[in-house]
Amino acid sequence: MFSNPFLLAFPFFLLLCFLLYWAGARHAYLRRPAVENGNPDAFGWHFFVPCRDEEAVVGTTVARLRADHPAAHVWVIDDDSDDRTGAIVAGLSEEDRRVHLVRRHRPHARQGKGAALNAAYDELNEFLSKDTDRERVVVCVVDADGQLAPDALARVSGPQGFGDPEVGGVQVSVRMRNAGEKHPLGEDRGRVANAFARLLVRMQDMEFSVSNAGMQLLRGRTGSVGLGGNGQFTRLASLDRIAAAERRPWQRGALLEDYELGLHMILNGDRIAHIADTWVSQEGLPHGRRFLTQRTRWAQGNLQCVRYAPRIVSSRHYGGRGVLETLYTFLQPVAHLVTLALCAVMFVLLGLAAAADGVGAAFGGMLALWPLVLGLAVLSIGPFVLWGPVYRRDFASDRSLLTAVLWGLALWLYAYHLFPASARGFVRMLRGRNGWAKTRRNAESTTSGPVAIEA
Repeated sequence: MFSNPFLLAFPFFLLLCFLLYWAGARHAYLRRPAVENGNPDAFGWHFFVPCRDEEAVVGTTVARLRADHPAAHVWVIDDDSDDRTGAIVAGLSEEDRRVHLVRRHRPHARQGKGAALNAAYDELNEFLSKDTDRERVVVCVVDADGQLAPDALARVSGPQGFGDPEVGGVQVSVRMRNAGEKHPLGEDRGRVANAFARLLVRMQDMEFSVSNAGMQLLRGRTGSVGLGGNGQFTRLASLDRIAAAERRPWQRGALLEDYELGLHMILNGDRIAHIADTWVSQEGLPHGRRFLTQRTRWAQGNLQCVRYAPRIVSSRHYGGRGVLETLYTFLQPVAHLVTLALCAVMFVLLGLAAAADGVGAAFGGMLALWPLVLGLAVLSIGPFVLWGPVYRRDFASDRSLLTAVLWGLALWLYAYHLFPASARGFVRMLRGRNGWAKTRRNAESTTSGPVAIEA
């Protein structure tokens, strides 16, 4: 039944790739060098905050950015909101000359986050004087619910960041600031629902704080660090170079406009650094539907990035390790789809064998392989479990070691969301569906209406 060499070899190949990648990420995280602070006053700072119907959070976000980083300018892009987002920011801009409102209107608005950021880029170009040293101007993208660490500008100004003239972009770590919230859904939703929501948010925090941070630090060694949509810092001169080559810095219609920006930056010869010792926080999603929809969008965006493969392979700015890491990253949804297809084939073959030889004979043959299955289970689950104590040490030292191990087991189960997300993203791509509405913030009181569905 299982004599086909591809059916046997492919899962082992994927497991080997996963283990190598995990080992590299874990080593990079645990052995990361200390980050030195730089001089933020050596740069001009401009925060881009894209907003669409963000009245629940935008005032707090702008106020905190201005309080923590008083020398910076804040550019809020109102993407034709239907709520009071524009009015709130307009009031703030009247009181503070460093707060700027970028208004967009349909039909030009609501064409994606990349288009909104490009509008802010155009406004910034008009605002700056012609003799500005654009190598010394830094743009930072912050989500409408984002909160940047007070020391972030000092960290990214240092020698590991923009203190190095070859660095065109810096990505900082991401954390979920509601990871310790006891009732993410509200006290009226019950203990079971809140327990699931609490665990879901905790897994997102664990994923970003240690697992993804380790991957980014590994990418720092391979020269393929990716930019994220929150806490993304870029030199204005680097954005200019991308705009000269691509007509705009952020690609219109891209579902991962942040990651694609990083690809273009490296293709143009700029280096990207990841700094794990500072952070930007955002809301973790406590709702399973919103979470799966968000991850479906990310999987579909990864599939869109496959088109960059020829350029990356032939680029002189990507080394061999960078090529392998980048292809591994955005081909992950493809691997998930192939794995799902192989599982379906193996179940069909198992059913046919059971029909031909009897259920006992078919399953008896599988039971004979239990030592191999046990070994594979340890190799598959162990890496996730081992992130648990690391996360506890750095972010949850008040919790027990047993809790950390259980979190690691939960992280393994949590990772299976990648399979339905990849399948849904692939189906959406085949159907030509690329538009999305925003994910509703946890602070919004309403629970009806569209939530991260196609616009």
